[in-house]
Amino acid sequence: MRFSLLRTLGYFAGGLWTAWGGRKRIEAKQIRNLRRLVEKARRGSPLFRRLYADLGPSSEVELRELPVTRKPDLMREFDDWLTIRSLPLDRAREHLRDIRKVGVPIDDVAVLQTSGTSGEPAVIVLTSSFLEYSYGISMARLDRHQWRLVREIRKVGVRVTITGGNGHFAGVGFNKLVKHLHPRLARGLGLTFIEAEQPIGRLVERLNAIPKVAWIVTYPSMLTILVKEKEAGRLQIEPLHFSTGGETLTDDLRERVRRAFPSLKYGILDPYACTECLVLSFECSRGRKHVNEDWVILEAVDEAMRPVPDGTLSATVLLTVLANDVQPFIRYDLGDCVRFYKDSCPCGSPFRSFQVEGRQATLVRVGEVTLSPLVFDLEHEHARRIQLVQNSERDFEVRIEPADEAAVGVVFQEVIQSVKRVFRDNGLEDVTVRESKAPPEFTASGKFHEVLPIRSTDPRT
Repeated sequence: MRFSLLRTLGYFAGGLWTAWGGRKRIEAKQIRNLRRLVEKARRGSPLFRRLYADLGPSSEVELRELPVTRKPDLMREFDDWLTIRSLPLDRAREHLRDIRKVGVPIDDVAVLQTSGTSGEPAVIVLTSSFLEYSYGISMARLDRHQWRLVREIRKVGVRVTITGGNGHFAGVGFNKLVKHLHPRLARGLGLTFIEAEQPIGRLVERLNAIPKVAWIVTYPSMLTILVKEKEAGRLQIEPLHFSTGGETLTDDLRERVRRAFPSLKYGILDPYACTECLVLSFECSRGRKHVNEDWVILEAVDEAMRPVPDGTLSATVLLTVLANDVQPFIRYDLGDCVRFYKDSCPCGSPFRSFQVEGRQATLVRVGEVTLSPLVFDLEHEHARRIQLVQNSERDFEVRIEPADEAAVGVVFQEVIQSVKRVFRDNGLEDVTVRESKAPPEFTASGKFHEVLPIRSTDPRT
């Protein structure tokens, strides 16, 4: 597996050329890439050969003729899914079990895994060309403000990624893969990795020990913790920029981060992405998320998988990754809810923009009532972390990591009363909320969810 800067520059130049041509050129590039991917999938993947057996020629296929695919079905037929025959699932899983091999390729591909928050973890296979696409298109979509950010951060400090360190997940895996394939590029980016799972006090010590933290890449849940530590005076860093992903970043958290970190010259970027497509979208200077439509297709659909009009919240979203022809993700049901804007973005980009309203795995369901985790106020001045865990439909427990051991009883009492009040306000009287001695837990990939719903039984996940 090799990383080519020349091919990366090709994606960069192609990305600029496509954008300059406006909607007509974007749509033409997208359909060419889609038909090329469909033909590759039909020739190389036994699974897609069966799925597309009744379709017409690949050169004439339209997106909505293609069947929807889902993670459980694809993982069950993993060996027939890939367009290469050299990586059976058993070999991939053996590689993933060895923590020493994080970021180490298998032959000509790299292997990552999802955290399995909403069900079975997926095994994700990346090629050199996908890595080259990721860097090339990311550069092509930077505006002037963001180019200044990249140049300044390379001069003044390091980029720190805080994510899960106990598996082959995207945060640590991608960083280590780049270091393995192109050490000079990794050094130029100033890549430093910190495990999210460690105690907060130790994490803060590690950050404070870095001479100049310029840029932090992490989850919104970890960003919430960093804000609390900064507000408490324990975290001393003065970063210029944050990038987040993997969870919903709220407007309230954005504002709180700005107040806690006045050093944020370049603010917070929060593009929408997933392990299946690490460079799915980009965020512009106006704060909107735009799909990289020349290489990615994102469809907002209802429960029957029919397209919903712009401005309408989708029941789910279908992803097609045109830049990965080894592991075809074509009309892949992600389970998230999105809403495309009706109007063009004020930034002037020709790429469609959208909002992410919710990620399926974080919603709490009690009977016919569905609650966002954002309705629960799980903060207390005497606690570093608070977590609400749903054990069964109507049974919940509260876990805390105290900042003040003497106040533990008060924290439990006040948080439990607050949670019960949320349930009552939503017509749920017969819900049990109790104290737990267990510590708060992370997902396998290092995300900290303040609310842990029952694992989904949705067949999509």
